[in-house]
Amino acid sequence: MFERRVAIVTGGTRGIGAAITTMLVRNGAHVAAGYSKGREPAERLQQELAAEGASLSIHQGRVDVAADCERVVGEVLALTGRVDFLINNAGITVDKTVRKMTHEDWQNVLAVNLHGAFYMSKAVLEHMIARGSGRIVHISSVIGETGNVGQANYAASKSGLFGFSKSLALEMAHRGITVNCVAPGFIATEMVAAIPETALKKVIEKIPLGRLGKPEEVARVVCFLLQDDSSYITGAVFHVNGGLDM
Repeated sequence: MFERRVAIVTGGTRGIGAAITTMLVRNGAHVAAGYSKGREPAERLQQELAAEGASLSIHQGRVDVAADCERVVGEVLALTGRVDFLINNAGITVDKTVRKMTHEDWQNVLAVNLHGAFYMSKAVLEHMIARGSGRIVHISSVIGETGNVGQANYAASKSGLFGFSKSLALEMAHRGITVNCVAPGFIATEMVAAIPETALKKVIEKIPLGRLGKPEEVARVVCFLLQDDSSYITGAVFHVNGGLDM
């Protein structure tokens, strides 16, 4: 499906990012998976997929540092000569009520979740424009739609991705570049596993489908948006939340 295509997946070695990376390489793409820390999990994923014959490179860098984003894109272009897809998946949480949240807590989450998507998108745009094609997908969250107690910074960052995607989609439509958002609900990842059991049980009770989502279910939507047949979809938000928000 994606033979000879190259994708950059930020936060691409764990959780939803790892599922996206895995699905893409198993469908023929070369994936440049980014990570900021934790080289061991990144190398483990690389070894596992390499054993299947998949094409995967790993790249350390911080998406909240513009110079790192430019460097990583440069590394990928030097290695492969092209970037067809960018999936801005990297994200963090620092959960506190607004009264207890520090300025640093606010700024750190916005820097990774929102600024990082801007820095990475800007770093690939000129290459995509020169080639006359490209796909950019931002991984947002249901919390960007609903808000959540103790997650004002996270909600603001993820909601910001909606507006950023729509604006960039308008700017890039005549360049052959599509820009879309995927907004997962509560997915069975390490981040969700950190939620206290009693609180998680209450969350699941609110989900009409009665369960957490699987990372692969998000990855399938991302892959759909990257396909050639999806070229008429841009500026859209795809919700993968089990009916939690309709």
